[in-house]
Amino acid sequence: MYHLVLVAVGGAVGSSFRHLVNLASLRLLGPNFPWGTVAVNVIGSFVMGVFVELLARRFQGSNELRLFFATGILGGFTTFSAFSLDFAVLWGRGDAGQAAAYAAGSVIVSLVALFVGLWLVRSLA
Repeated sequence: MYHLVLVAVGGAVGSSFRHLVNLASLRLLGPNFPWGTVAVNVIGSFVMGVFVELLARRFQGSNELRLFFATGILGGFTTFSAFSLDFAVLWGRGDAGQAAAYAAGSVIVSLVALFVGLWLVRSLA
């Protein structure tokens, strides 16, 4: 039960941060493209790379820390289900080119961000 509480509390924190990023992106960039979802997926992927590298190689972090931060906070923060819905909305509007660019850009940039996070921590050693 303790592990479930760690994930739930972390998820609440991550979801709250995701909401704030979405609000900020709407105010700054407008509603015509899902920039908030792109931002949280890229930022979340980068932070996951940094965290996993630090947890696994530097600090021998506990399972509880992994559950709270990686599964809870980052799981609540990143939005792959929202990404899928955003893609469907763009596609449904007839913006196939924008939908394809959104999907390819989100996946590729998020993967690159994860590897940059891994590299960053490794290079600082």
